[in-house]
Amino acid sequence: MSILSDIFSTGKKELTPKPQPKEQTGLPRTQKSRKRVEIKSPQEIEIMRQSARIVATVLKEISEIVQPGMTTADLDTIAEKRIREMGATPSFKGYYGFPGSICSSINDEVVHGIPNSKKKIRTGDVLKVDTGAFYQGYHGDSCITIAVGKVSPKAEKLIKVAEGALYKGIEQVKAGNYLLDIAGAIEDYVKSNGFTVVEEFTGHGVGRNLHEEPSVFNFRTNQLPNVKLKAGMTLAIEPIVNAGSKHTKTLRDRWTVITVDKNLSAQFEHTVLVTETGYEILTDRSKV
Repeated sequence: MSILSDIFSTGKKELTPKPQPKEQTGLPRTQKSRKRVEIKSPQEIEIMRQSARIVATVLKEISEIVQPGMTTADLDTIAEKRIREMGATPSFKGYYGFPGSICSSINDEVVHGIPNSKKKIRTGDVLKVDTGAFYQGYHGDSCITIAVGKVSPKAEKLIKVAEGALYKGIEQVKAGNYLLDIAGAIEDYVKSNGFTVVEEFTGHGVGRNLHEEPSVFNFRTNQLPNVKLKAGMTLAIEPIVNAGSKHTKTLRDRWTVITVDKNLSAQFEHTVLVTETGYEILTDRSKV
């Protein structure tokens, strides 16, 4: 789940704040993030492997069953059922008041689309499905973009580049590297393919809280802390790539974000463990 970096502004507009959290019972995931970047212990990492595996399983299953005529609410119901069947709870449901277990964003919807029983999925759609699972005190978080049936050549390229950008960023992950190494690799790849990186939302640390330090940005900036990576960090890396303008706006529901020019948007995300020599993709769908 993309986090709004309210400590960062492009200088061109103020970012829209998320709704304030309501009082939640039994939801430790709504606690405020700690200011320091947490290093996970081997025991914590093992639990996160399990929470991430649940997320990867759900997204893989959704990618295999989604078809035209289904609604985004149908997908939300399936995701919640499967998350709970595997012994976890949905990370997103109730988080700052969000009503769904997934974010389901279609075409020009960038992030945080609310599942809706009236929103039908159609052939040619670019469908983003983002979900998280809270298991034994730790979160996993991941997002995929699905081409529904036959999509336009432009949409097909956008999806391919967004996924490629994620892996270009992940390739820079290892102890001793910096967040700017990840950001620069993502930005260069996206721009070289003629697309734009959304700058108003970033990835984040993830663990006991769904959103932790640091903000994992996808573009070069000196306005966010350029944290040095250390083994044991767990990061949600999630580039959001637009076919047109990089700028977005939030709808009246205070959640759904769309592109300002109605162009398509695509997103991919993995929860990634930093190791001494590289990385481990905890939400790797090829391993479930």
